[in-house]
Amino acid sequence: MVFKVEREEYINKTFRIEKRLLEDMEKLCDKKNISLNKLVVKCIKYAMDNLDEEDK
Repeated sequence: MVFKVEREEYINKTFRIEKRLLEDMEKLCDKKNISLNKLVVKCIKYAMDNLDEEDK
């Protein structure tokens, strides 16, 4: 068995987000001690995995 380290590929993008939503997300990040980037990725993955069947 071989130990293999795989590297994730990341892309930088810029998004506009409502001020209030960002403030709420930053509070959650502070509470959970995670980065804003990690929270955004988790939210996007959750949304994509739970799309309405009509939207897939």
